[in-house]
Amino acid sequence: MAGVIKRLFRPQKEIVLDRRIMELQTAKEILAEVFGIRLQDVDEMIQNRFVAASSGDVVTKEDGLWSHELRLEG
Repeated sequence: MAGVIKRLFRPQKEIVLDRRIMELQTAKEILAEVFGIRLQDVDEMIQNRFVAASSGDVVTKEDGLWSHELRLEG
């Protein structure tokens, strides 16, 4: 019962975080389907992008590759 009450009165910040997690998971599933790869491969692609960004090897929009961040318009 305490778990149910806790879920009913969660702070708004937790709800927004849950939504973002769901959006990220959905985006990863879409990428996996589009590229015909496993979810683990999508995770590796994302990790590689962060490594490239942290090493200063960030690509620009002009080169036709993905931007550093993916955003959902809504």
